[in-house]
Amino acid sequence: MKKTVLLFVAFSLFIACKKEETKSDANLHITGNVKGIKQGKLYIQMLQDSTLVVMDSIIFDGKSTFESHLKIDSPEMLYLFLDRGQTNSLDNNLVVFAEHGDLSIETSLETFYGNAQIKGSKNHELFQDFLKINSRFNNEQLLLLEKEIKAKQENNQASLDSIQVENEKLIKRKYLYSINFALNQKEYEVSPYIALSEIHDAQLKYLDTIHNSMSPKVAKSKYGKMLTKYIDERRKEEN
Repeated sequence: MKKTVLLFVAFSLFIACKKEETKSDANLHITGNVKGIKQGKLYIQMLQDSTLVVMDSIIFDGKSTFESHLKIDSPEMLYLFLDRGQTNSLDNNLVVFAEHGDLSIETSLETFYGNAQIKGSKNHELFQDFLKINSRFNNEQLLLLEKEIKAKQENNQASLDSIQVENEKLIKRKYLYSINFALNQKEYEVSPYIALSEIHDAQLKYLDTIHNSMSPKVAKSKYGKMLTKYIDERRKEEN
C-alpha cells in the first residue's frame, strides 16, 4: 500500500513537472473569455500537412475564461473549434493569426466568430483589414452570380456576355488588391499567407515579386518557406 502511494505521488509530480516544462517552452500565451458558456470544450488546432492537429483542448465547466501556453515556430494561423455539447450552432469556428507573446481572445457563446475581439497580434490585425476589403469583392461576385442566373433563365445572351466582362474585371481587381496588400505588408507573415491562400494561381511574376520583397525574418517563417517551395514547384511544372 505504501509503495502504491509513493508511486502515485511520484507520477503526480512527474505530470506536474511536464506541465511546467511545457509552459516554460511556450512562446505563445493565450488568455480568453467565452461570455455565456457554462459547459463545452474548446479545441486549439494548427494545420500540418493539410490536416488539423489539436495543440490544446480546454474544458469549460462553470467558468467562461480559459488559458493556454503553446509553442509555435513563427506566426501562423490557429483554428479554434468550440464544441458546445448538445447545443447546435453553425458559429463554432474562429481563425486567429497568432504570433509570439500574449494573445487575448474575447468572444461570446451566442456569436463565437462574429463577436470575437483578438488583441496581441499585428498579423491578425492586418489580416482582418484584408478581409474587410476582400469581402466587398466577394459580395460583388455574389451579385453578379444572381444576375447571371436571372440572365440564363431569361435566355438573355447579351446580358450574359456583359456579366462575363464585369466578372473578369472584378477578378482582376481582386487579384491586384491581394498582390498590393501582400507587397505593402512585406515585413509581416500575413504577406506570404495571402499569396498562398488567395492568389496561389496568379502569374508567377506576381508571386515572385511578393517573394522577393519579403523581409529576411518573414522569408524564414513557416509561410515564407511555404511560398518559396510553392514557387519552385510551379516553376518546374511550367518549364
